[in-house]
Amino acid sequence: MAPPRVLITAPAAELLGALQDRHGPLMFHQSGGCCDGSSPMCYLDGEFIVGDRDVLLGVLRGTPVWISGSQFETWKHTQLIIDVVPGRGGGFSLEAPEGKRFLSRGRAFTGAELDALAADPPLTGADYERGARPPDRDDTVVDSAADACEIPLRRAEEAPGDQGHLHVSS
Repeated sequence: MAPPRVLITAPAAELLGALQDRHGPLMFHQSGGCCDGSSPMCYLDGEFIVGDRDVLLGVLRGTPVWISGSQFETWKHTQLIIDVVPGRGGGFSLEAPEGKRFLSRGRAFTGAELDALAADPPLTGADYERGARPPDRDDTVVDSAADACEIPLRRAEEAPGDQGHLHVSS
C-alpha cells in the first residue's frame, strides 16, 4: 500500500477534534501563499470551493485535506504533516481564536514510496464530485512531526558546540 500523502500530529488531531465538536464537519486546504502564508487552512466543510483540478491529499479524522493542482505538482514528492504550534492562526482558518495555529511540515518521500504512490494516484476535485472517495486509513496520526521525519530528531540530538555535525547511532 502506498504511504499516506498527508499525516497529522496527535496535538493537531486533538485541536481538529475540538473544532469538529464545536463546528461540525471540516476541511483543510493547503494555502498557496497569499495572505496567510503557506499553511493548512481549516474551514467548515464546503466553505472553500474545491476546483476540479484540486488534489485530495487524504482524509484526516474524517476531514479532507486539499491542495491546488499546480501546488501539488510542486509538492508531489513530499509527505505533508499537519502540526500545531502556539500562535494566532490564519485570519480565515477556524483555529485562529484558539491561540494555536496549524502548521505544514514536510518530508520527502523515498524512491520506493514514490513508486508506490505512482501506482495509486490521488483523487481530484472532479473525481470527488463524481463520488470517488479514498479508502479509509488508520495510519495518519503520528505522535509528533519527528515521528514522520527523523531529520528533526537527529538535529535535536546534535550536541551543542559540534558546529553542525550530527550524532547518529548505528
